[in-house]
Amino acid sequence: MKLVTLPAASMRPAGASGVRVERREDGRRVLADDAIAEEVPVALRYGDVAYAVMLASPLDLEDFAVGFSLAEGIIDQAAQIEAVRIHRDLAGIILDIQLHPARAQYVDGGRRALTANSGCGVCGTRQLEDAIRWPAAVVENTLFDETIVTRALQELRAAQPLFDATGAVHAAAWFTTTGALRALREDVGRHNALDKLIGARARLGHAGEPGFVVVSSRASYEMVQKVAAAGISMMVAVSAPTTLAVRMAERAGITLVGFARDERYVVYTHAWRLETSDSRAGTSLNHGIQA
Repeated sequence: MKLVTLPAASMRPAGASGVRVERREDGRRVLADDAIAEEVPVALRYGDVAYAVMLASPLDLEDFAVGFSLAEGIIDQAAQIEAVRIHRDLAGIILDIQLHPARAQYVDGGRRALTANSGCGVCGTRQLEDAIRWPAAVVENTLFDETIVTRALQELRAAQPLFDATGAVHAAAWFTTTGALRALREDVGRHNALDKLIGARARLGHAGEPGFVVVSSRASYEMVQKVAAAGISMMVAVSAPTTLAVRMAERAGITLVGFARDERYVVYTHAWRLETSDSRAGTSLNHGIQA
């Protein structure tokens, strides 16, 4: 078997590390420098309370602190976090989150008990009743042209440098009503990517702006819950939703789109927000699984 050596890659995106690998193809062995997505423990602490440890990409950590805090109900606006201090050591990363004193009471009761992996949403909850929190309904009547979904998918795919380098991360992106890409965040965990995006949206001052989220993963109920908590009226997922995600979206007034690829997708709930030529002419369809 012939051995060929390729030069090391000169550029890698943040969040990727290099490793020497041996590629095998058509009877050849090729030594090459490969990019691998970083995954590290990230501890979130509020004052002297160790709240949770998540396995995540070590990127956009301030956004992660804000988005996670919003999703957990610890804050309801970014300004309630006074500071985020980042400490790095051999064990991982600590996010020391300083809250406005009036929000400290929202920390102790919801403390996570376990380390959560990168694919986990409710890992670490101690009681069954803590696992599912039904959000308040989203009050947002913005309509979207149906063609906006295809355009957003094209934008999403073209704006994922860490995925392009590693093939191992998820993305969550925020789009305006006209389909303009406002923000995109990547992470090894789909929930983390969405938390980071929601945090970025809040920190950039776009929290009240109409628009929608596109995620590169499936739509689990926890992700619908996060979108609802952020007051976002539509979520588009590249893969499938779960039954609980559909029920939560129906109940929370969220338009949930799944299997969104190329020019095809499935609308599971509140299809009225996606205008088609038929809907503009007064024809409508009833979608969704009733809670």
